[in-house]
Amino acid sequence: MPPITVLIKPASSLCNMSCEYCFYCDEASKRLQNSYGFMSEQTLKNTIRKTMLRAEGSIHYAFQGGEPTLCGIDFFKKALAYQKQYNKNNIEVSNALQTNGFTLTDEWCSFFKENNFLIGLSVDGTEEIHNSYRHTKSGDTTFDRVIHSAKLLDKYKVDYNILTVITSKVAKNISDIYHFYKKQGWKYQQYIACLDPIDEERGIKHYSLTAEVYGKFLIELFDLWYKDYKKGKDPYNRQFINYINLAGGYMAESCEQNGVCGIQTVVEADGSVYPCDFYAMDEYLLGNFNENNMDDINKKRSEIGFIEKSFKLDNACKDCKYYKVCRGGCQRNRDLNPDTGLYSNYFCEAYKMFFDAHYDKILEIADSLR
Repeated sequence: MPPITVLIKPASSLCNMSCEYCFYCDEASKRLQNSYGFMSEQTLKNTIRKTMLRAEGSIHYAFQGGEPTLCGIDFFKKALAYQKQYNKNNIEVSNALQTNGFTLTDEWCSFFKENNFLIGLSVDGTEEIHNSYRHTKSGDTTFDRVIHSAKLLDKYKVDYNILTVITSKVAKNISDIYHFYKKQGWKYQQYIACLDPIDEERGIKHYSLTAEVYGKFLIELFDLWYKDYKKGKDPYNRQFINYINLAGGYMAESCEQNGVCGIQTVVEADGSVYPCDFYAMDEYLLGNFNENNMDDINKKRSEIGFIEKSFKLDNACKDCKYYKVCRGGCQRNRDLNPDTGLYSNYFCEAYKMFFDAHYDKILEIADSLR
């Protein structure tokens, strides 16, 4: 097999915060079992053993949630020990962890630094915007705790990036947010379009993104980023860098921006395996690492045709002059036309707005890098 990426949810959907737009809370609520609790050591061992022995060249483990730090540091020490034990082929191993930053401590940050974890820290803009969506289960604010965690990560020189969910409020205030992030010295940024609940009407929640709002957001953020790019002071923006790579004839490292679902291995706390973090639901179950091996899981992946579905884009998308860099976006944001059996992206007009405004600059940067 090629290099493998394994996304592990060691605390399932359990979390010490309650974010109003949480897509995983929505997915979990639509399963027969909402939460699988904490991952057992045996399940952790089976997951690492069965993935590591099949990887070639490299393997990347990403721990997400819910909130993975709820499992405690000892859980991750065991994960590292099993990675070492089963690395029979001397492959390159990397680890990442996505956290809400609510309970990070000196001990956590020292552990991350010592073991070369890449950390994703969830921050949704300025204090007022962040606190309006990301709060505790009792409604208390979380912003100050998260900023404290960012300072701890800086103190221990941990590699981390900021992950921001683009809600309608974030989108409409991106200039203030951009300058706030700049003031914090956050040079690695990732923006993720907010997901509406799966299989429900889009655009009606108070946090929902419409195509028009998202399009204006992309235009404004690129304007800000491009000005800093020309000065050599631009923060890393994964989405824009991927567009530039695609314009230059390369692949994007994000399956969303390649327009075709990748081979992902998402592992729930009970060992259940799913093909994507956005589809960790009963109908997409591929198997369980306590019972099945990678061959069984990949066979089931083919049987349900999960990846193949992402090829079914409508002709209007494929014929678009921006298809080379857009690729139809993420499957999770596409809607099926039952008459044709093909999909179109809910954010199509947003992408057209953005590329109408900035495609020439994307091509300019791609040509300069080439």
